[in-house]
Order: sequence, then C-alpha cells, then structure tokens
Amino acid sequence: MYYVYILQSQKDSGFYTGLTKNISRRVREHNGGSVRPTKARRPLMLVYSEKCETRAKARMREKFLKTGEGREFRQGILKSRNIPR
Repeated sequence: MYYVYILQSQKDSGFYTGLTKNISRRVREHNGGSVRPTKARRPLMLVYSEKCETRAKARMREKFLKTGEGREFRQGILKSRNIPR
C-alpha cells in the first residue's frame, strides 16, 4: 500500500505533495529536516493523504495533484476542512 500526501508549511503556507509507503515516518523525516525540498519550510502539517494500491497508481495521483486541476481539487479539500490557504 502506498500513500499520496500533501503537507502545508506553517512557515510560508506553501504546499508539498509526495508519496510514500509509511506516511508517519515520512512526515517525521520532513519535519526533522532530512528532506531537502522542505527543510527550510518547517514545521509542516499533514493536510491530506489517500491510499493507493500500487506505486504506479500513487505516482499517477501525485502527478495529478501537481497539475492545475489537482491544485483546484486540493483547494476544495482545504476549504471543506477549514484549513487556511
């Protein structure tokens, strides 16, 4: 099982989208500073995750979430959860 996730920076309110097999470990890695793209944007909060059956499906979903339509989808999720953008 793989997970696609979206993190939001509490520093600059920006987003990071990724995929992993172990979501709790990966969020700890991001907040611990061992992931270069998010190191300067800590602390990060997990705002969305979804399960995918295979890595290929997770990668396709991750790519979708990084498109314009995917960002609109993300904004809808955040709005429904009352998370500031």
